[in-house]
This record gives sequence, C-alpha cells and structure tokens, in this order.
Amino acid sequence: MASAFWLVAGLGNPGRTYEGTRHNMGFMTADVLAERWSVAFADHKGLAKLGKGAMDLGGHRIKFLLAKPLTYMNDSGDAVSSIATYYGIAADRIVVIHDDMDLEFGRIKVKRGGSAGGHNGIKSIDRSLRTNEYARVRMGVGHARRGAHAHDNTVNWVLGGFAPQQRAALPDFLADGADAVETVITDGLAEAQERFNGR
Repeated sequence: MASAFWLVAGLGNPGRTYEGTRHNMGFMTADVLAERWSVAFADHKGLAKLGKGAMDLGGHRIKFLLAKPLTYMNDSGDAVSSIATYYGIAADRIVVIHDDMDLEFGRIKVKRGGSAGGHNGIKSIDRSLRTNEYARVRMGVGHARRGAHAHDNTVNWVLGGFAPQQRAALPDFLADGADAVETVITDGLAEAQERFNGR
C-alpha cells in the first residue's frame, strides 16, 4: 500500500563548518518548512534528521516527512532511499530541495526528472532510488567565475557564504523555496512551475 506521506528532503552538508553555505540551501529551506509547520527533527538510523508534519491547507491535511540527510552531499541518496523504503513512499511523492549553480541567486526552478546537472547530491539520489522521477526545487546560487581552476572554484563557491546583499535577501528567497515545495504538494508540479519558474 502506498504511503499517505510525502517526503521532502532538503540537501546540505551536516556540521557547523557548512552552516550558511550555498551548498546548504536545501537544509535552510527545510528549516523554514520545519518552523512553519512545527516539525521537530529526530534521528533516522544515523542517516538523517527526520520529522513529521501536516500541512493544513484548504481544509485538508497533507502529511509529510521532512528530512535533512546527515550523510554529506555525495551520499544523500542513502538517506533519501532509506526513508522512502522505510515509509513506502513512491518517487512521485518525493520533493528534493537543492542548490543550483546554473540559476542566478534568487531564482527558483521546479522540475521532475532530467539530468543531475553535475549536482552530486542529485546523482546520488538518482542512483539510490533507481529513478529521477521525483520533484526538485532548484534554488539558484549563481556561479563561480570559470577559469583555469574551474573545479576548485566550484568547490570553494558552493562551500562559501553569501555576500551581504544576498544575505539580506536570503530569508525571502528561502520563504519562496518553501512556498514552492508546498505548491508542488498541494497544487501539483505544473502549478508550481507556472508560479515559480518564470520569475
């Protein structure tokens, strides 16, 4: 029997070193959702912080699980597939929130399937779930300057913090990301794309 739950997974790296970095957009957006819906996180098999919540929207309650993998980005799939298997959640009821360097800071793209776009967390989830047919809320963080040390630049960039101007805009951006997740769950992918992708 299919689970009544949705699974929302915000990607990031655990630990103080990574707090507030670009690569932790998923964690930060998950925290906004946790605050909105009073979700308390607890340990799931040492693989993730996991909490249960319910959205009361338009007179019906939608139950969801909110996860922040503790596996480090490159093994995010271990946590997501473990939770999905444990609770019997199908890929079409999974929403993954992650940072995306192909989008300017502040832009959001909602999609299902498609390539991982070089994102190791997404590659790991595709591998572990054996499908890419889950919804993704891509949170733009912009791109490092391309140059001779492109790889180093990329790593330093995603693990770097935000400029003051961006930091000031971050709360609104994270709130938009949380809105996008809720829209996928309550109104469907197409509606979320319509509302957020063109911004």
